[in-house]
Amino acid sequence: MPVSSSAVLAAQPLALRRAAAVILGAALVAVAAQVSIPLPGTPVPLTLQPLAVLLVGGLLGPVLGAASLILYLALGAVGLPVFTPYGLPGLARLLGPTGGYLLAYPVAAFAVGRVAGDGKRWGRLALALLAGLTLIHLGGLAQLLILTGSVTSAVRLGTLPFLLGDLLKLGIAILVLRPTVSPLRARL
Repeated sequence: MPVSSSAVLAAQPLALRRAAAVILGAALVAVAAQVSIPLPGTPVPLTLQPLAVLLVGGLLGPVLGAASLILYLALGAVGLPVFTPYGLPGLARLLGPTGGYLLAYPVAAFAVGRVAGDGKRWGRLALALLAGLTLIHLGGLAQLLILTGSVTSAVRLGTLPFLLGDLLKLGIAILVLRPTVSPLRARL
């Protein structure tokens, strides 16, 4: 069946908006990574990346959110300075102590986008964000478990120091996403 030229022209702005959204999502996470505070006793710094991942997943939805985080990882893996300023550069970062968190970002963004729906219901949105944070922590714990060989050490290094901050990030994400998810997704 032939496609009309008007259908092709109408699809171009949509494709451009989606591509721009994916790029902007990756840029948001890259900027959030630069807000990084090394914590004593753990190789994992405190960053705004988890908040940015939750926002990207909620705002862009499951597919575009995950695509944005895959782009982010690809940019970092080739050596662009998108990861936190502390740690090994490029692909080596994905194999180090923070690699599990980073590799969980696309999965977390997908889950947040999928579960959040239109973002109008507080409970559903909170569940989506909690699921995203949980997935990020599970990825981080898995990598730290491989590196340390101890569940206790992995939890001590990669979860306990971040619980309070992550609850704060969850609250901020709810406040930002609730009024913005539906209008933004309607354009994508």
